[in-house]
Amino acid sequence: TVASLFSQLTSSTSMEFASSSSSFPKSKSRWTYDVFINFSGEDLRKNFISHLSYALSKAGINTVLDGQQMELEELMKPEKSQISIVVFSKSYTESTWCLDELAKIIEIHETYGQRVVVVFYEIDPSHVRDQKGDFGKGLKAAARKRFSEEHLESGLSRWSQALTKAANFSGLDLKNCRDEAELVKQIVNDVLNKLEYEVRSVTKFPVGLESRVQEVIRFIENQSTKVCIIGIWGMGGVGKTTTAKAIYSQIHRRFMDKSFIESIRSVCETDSKGHVHLQEQLLSDVLNTKVKIHSIGMGTTIIEKRLSGKRVLIVLDDVNEIGQLEDLCGNCEWFGQGSVIIITTRDVGLLNLFKVDYVYKMEEMDENESLELFCLHAFGEPNPREDFNELARNVVAYCGGLPLALKVLGSNLRGRSNEEWESVLSKLKQIPNNEVQEILKISFDGLRDHMEKDIFFDVCCFFIGKDIAYVTDILNGCGLHADIGIPVLIERSLIKIEKNNKLGMHPLLQQMGREIIRGSSIKEPFIEPGKQSRLWFHEDVLDVLIKNTGTIAIEGLALQLHLSIRDCFKAEAFQEMKRLRLLRLDHVQLTGDYGYLSKQLRWIYWKGFPLNYIPNNFYLEGVIAIDLKHSNLKLLWKKTQVLQWLKILNLSHSKYLTETPDFSGLPSLEKLILKDCPRLRKFPSICCIMIWVIYHQCLAAFQTFEAFWCNVTQSSS
Repeated sequence: TVASLFSQLTSSTSMEFASSSSSFPKSKSRWTYDVFINFSGEDLRKNFISHLSYALSKAGINTVLDGQQMELEELMKPEKSQISIVVFSKSYTESTWCLDELAKIIEIHETYGQRVVVVFYEIDPSHVRDQKGDFGKGLKAAARKRFSEEHLESGLSRWSQALTKAANFSGLDLKNCRDEAELVKQIVNDVLNKLEYEVRSVTKFPVGLESRVQEVIRFIENQSTKVCIIGIWGMGGVGKTTTAKAIYSQIHRRFMDKSFIESIRSVCETDSKGHVHLQEQLLSDVLNTKVKIHSIGMGTTIIEKRLSGKRVLIVLDDVNEIGQLEDLCGNCEWFGQGSVIIITTRDVGLLNLFKVDYVYKMEEMDENESLELFCLHAFGEPNPREDFNELARNVVAYCGGLPLALKVLGSNLRGRSNEEWESVLSKLKQIPNNEVQEILKISFDGLRDHMEKDIFFDVCCFFIGKDIAYVTDILNGCGLHADIGIPVLIERSLIKIEKNNKLGMHPLLQQMGREIIRGSSIKEPFIEPGKQSRLWFHEDVLDVLIKNTGTIAIEGLALQLHLSIRDCFKAEAFQEMKRLRLLRLDHVQLTGDYGYLSKQLRWIYWKGFPLNYIPNNFYLEGVIAIDLKHSNLKLLWKKTQVLQWLKILNLSHSKYLTETPDFSGLPSLEKLILKDCPRLRKFPSICCIMIWVIYHQCLAAFQTFEAFWCNVTQSSS
């Protein structure tokens, strides 16, 4: 039966997959069809040929049959079909049409290199080769019917030579197979091996794509004895979907049963029955028939039963919830050996939870790839025009290797003048491209709670390039549970860990976060500086401090001035910033009552602190980290302070510092950094507290420090 035939066809062994998929040649398609089938006989058409045609179609092979759709002259043009399948049967010579087609097939093969697959269906190859018996008699009868007496000999000779040449090909013979199903499977596999695979048009300019695709395919080829689950992970706009499409295009012909489901996140967010509709799409794609289901539970049951044992290729694009994976392919035991499931996501945590076999991390493009892709969109060629060279490189640097940004900005700048390019670049520094930002913002919008969003905002405004443990301590002190939240942001591709455990973030993500805070995107009204939650933009901070417009909304503030600038600000400007947690000041002179500063401060980074000591009314009881590098301090404070939560104290390059504080009031201190403090001489007792001290170039105090450190180690042992 047809059902049993195709259940056999879909159970191809893993060894067949491994051997036939060891390479995936690519070329631009120059054919209308993949395969043309030449055969004779209505009975053959209704049975074997219909099964073969269906199997080829299921394998993604575009097939046209003898006598379909066009006249012989049109059908036999060399650009029409990449491969011809010739099916010889006992009734083959009854059709003069077939014999004319065969002669043309051999001519195209010899002239243009078209490939030919020969099949012997219930006929001995020698009878075709030598035109013996009834086959030979039928050939002569057909020639007498087709040709006039004048052309009979030449016409018969042409047919005879074509038959002999075709029969001499290494063909597939039904008598060497268990049944017709096995013969059909062999034909399909032979055609797949012979086809020159075309990379479907997944992107107009596939710069750098092939190497990424082949890396994943190599892994797939080595996993052919099991169900292979691949995760493609990366930030928005980095090319995950494009890569998945390219992989699918190169290997989909290896699978009779397959489905590519795009934009899963979007479907589930905009459709209340999204999960059900996705299940329907998967079943309809794989079973090649319309499937209607009424509930998620019903869908998972049908998927498990109907896809059981099938060797499938499934791509699940833009997954953002574990439930989506569970509803579509919740158990790898549902599928047959050699199946491949590819998942694209921004959240590597989902992939780990689903226990994928391999996570391919999508990295940004390097400088050369970025320039080429941008130029192809901006100029239609891989290199910048000479008069736009510097401008093009500036735009590429702004994009940070993100393919989406390179494509969008390149297309927007195409055909514009130098002046327009300069204007766009200037604008981008203040207001990012909305199309790019909307894609990037999806990951931020998917964060579960305000704490994760607060951590993201704090990092993008204040902690890029800071040690992850340092930042975790500070944000934990703010009650944000950063030891959980930071890993979530890393999994979601919103931040990353760079060299030496420093926090990093793609520049466009950083810009996106900052613009959300400022409310300067197209969809959100601009927020007055004094009402923003975090201030870092130089002009905004100056505006707030000079006009004294700060409010309780401000949680973080950073102002970096040059050492030569002597502007002074009043401490009173901080009076209303009662929720200020994070404070970074570089070479800022602050006069007046330091008691106006927030009592919620957890991080104080004040480079070039201007005073000789910290005033007693500067409230520090909740502070986790104090960093006063290059300060004017002579001593930290005049009166012993009890700072219960202080973990990190950095007084490096404080050239006037003569003594450290009394550590007895700092029970949580873990890290004391005294680098380049040449006048440091006095070390009070630290009462058995073990402290990690980085001490460098304190030459005047070296002997004193050595004795001090001996006391520390003795008291802690």
